[in-house]
This record gives sequence, structure tokens and C-alpha cells, in this order.
Amino acid sequence: MVKIAIDAMGGDNGPSTVLAGADIALVRRPELTFQLFGDEQAVLPLLDNYPRLKAVSTFTHCEVTVQMDDKPSQALRKGRWKSSMWRALEAVKKGEADVALSAGNTGALMAMSKFCLRTMAGIERPALAALWPTMRGESVVLDVGATINADAQQLIDFAMMGGAMARALLDVERPTVGLLNIGVEEMKGLEEVRVAGQILKEANLDHLEYVGFVEGDDIGRGTVDVVVTEAFAGNIALKTAEGTARQIGSYLRDAMGRTLLGRIGYFFAQGAFKELRQKLDPRASNGAVLLGLNGIVIKSHGGTDGEGFANAVEVGYSMARNGLLAKISQDLGDYHRAGFVREVAEIVNEGAP
Repeated sequence: MVKIAIDAMGGDNGPSTVLAGADIALVRRPELTFQLFGDEQAVLPLLDNYPRLKAVSTFTHCEVTVQMDDKPSQALRKGRWKSSMWRALEAVKKGEADVALSAGNTGALMAMSKFCLRTMAGIERPALAALWPTMRGESVVLDVGATINADAQQLIDFAMMGGAMARALLDVERPTVGLLNIGVEEMKGLEEVRVAGQILKEANLDHLEYVGFVEGDDIGRGTVDVVVTEAFAGNIALKTAEGTARQIGSYLRDAMGRTLLGRIGYFFAQGAFKELRQKLDPRASNGAVLLGLNGIVIKSHGGTDGEGFANAVEVGYSMARNGLLAKISQDLGDYHRAGFVREVAEIVNEGAP
């Protein structure tokens, strides 16, 4: 059994999307159980429409809801200990749930997660990791929204955590890892990126294969299993990819519907277009993971629908079933025991290559 603690009030549509998604996920994974946190007047009437979900769920009333436009400091002030988002995280901290899931305010979720669950030993800042559809299947990309201007040590930590996530979710024994850069040559890019690359190259770790720098077009190609970057570049890349997918879809609809021949062509190519829509559908990869915490926290896109939220539930399920936290602890322990943390500081002091 895997128990998911859900902030039922998070997201653009709140409980209506959350409950629909949890019910869809339950059909796919009958071994799931849920702890739901939210406003009883908003949640309970809707929960009655999902008898299957209701039978495997407990509900806790929370008087406070974190709003989508709340600043992290505001969310902590008014929502600590009593909001639906905090209570879901607290359930993981107490060992009452395996995963916390919210479609709410990303900044607030990050701040509350770090305050409630704390970061793992040796981790300074968490990272937001997303699954990215590629020509080869899927890759892990991090950070896509948590730590802006990450330094060399943090980038190395992201590589360790992303590699562990790939092992847990993509079933890759020794995932390939690349650092996102403006070129593949070793002398290019920011100093922090070059230092991180040098350390990862020299570390020669058993649990991941560092292949060097990768560029933006390598993400979609699936050149590596794990792409590591800091949050500013990662978030821009993510939003650009989502916007491009919508743009292509719009172009295709306009082109196929403009003429009679186009409409006839669409009729005969419906199967191919259906497959294309599925590959470009952002719901399929919904569910980013906050890595580096003493607990599994999943962030769903706030504007997703029930199908997308169900996919976020499944990401949490897979992370719990495949021992994500144990894999991260093992990988970080191997790295730290090798003494490379000290070497990062020495290289920075001496100057990057």
C-alpha cells in the first residue's frame, strides 16, 4: 500500500480537479490510499460523487488555504501548522503518509516543504525535477524552478539526486548525466558549471555516468537520462517547450482545417495525429518532484485537469514504491565519503580550468 497525502485545495480548480484525478489514479493503482486535507464545505460534497475514492480516504478539515498568489513568506505566516498544504507535508513528516502532493503555489510549497521536512544531510537547497518527453522516451530535468543561481556544489548535488530519480522512475541502472551549457566544449559556460563538470568527470561514480556538457536541443533528443541546470534556465526551458508544443498544435489544426484537401488528409491521418497529441500532451508528464527533502513531495501543475493530476499521483506512487529517498541517500553518501565536497572548494579557490 502507498498512502498519498493531498492538499485538496491546491491548483486553479481546487477540489474538483484533485478528487477527479485521485479517483482516476485509484483505478490504475488499486493499492493506493489517500489522506485529504482541505475545507470541508468545499471538499466533502464533491467527495460523495466518488464512492470508490471515499472508501479508501480519510479527510481532515483545514481552515486555511494557501492562495496561488501568496508570497512564500505570507504562506508560512498564515498557513504554518494549519493550512491544507502544511498538513499534507506534516503527514509525511509524521510517517502517516508516503508522499505529499499539491497543485498549489510552487513557492509556498517549496518554503513549507523545506521548513517542515528539512533537507537531507549534505543538501543545502532542494531541486524541482521534472520528467521530460524526448525522442528516446523520457529524461529527468532539474532544477526547473527551485534554486536560482545554483553554485557548483549544488549542481553536483542535483546530479546525484537526478540520477537517483532516474534509477527509481526510469529503471536505468547507471543513468547518463549532462550539465546544460551554452556549448559542449569544456572551456565554455559559467565558472560554477565548469567546476561542477570537472568534479563530476573526475569522480567517476559507480551509480551514474557523467557525459559532459549538453545544449538545449539535447533535452528533446534525449541525449542523456538526466539534464542538470539551475532553476532560472531550467524553468525558461520548460515553459518554452510547453509553449512550443501548443504552438505546433495550433499550427497543425489551422493547416489541416483550411482547405478541403487538408480536412480529407486529416481524416486519413487521424491515428498519427492522435499519437502526436499524446506525445505533446503536457498532462502525460505532469508531476514534478521536490528532491533533497526528508520526504517525497510532488508538485502538480496548477492548471492541469483530472487526467494530469492522476499522472502526478502516479509519479508519487512510483517514487515511494521504488525507494527514491534510499537511493538518494546511498548516492550522496558514496559521493561525500569519496571526499569530493572538499575538492569543489579547492577548485573554486584556485580558479576554474
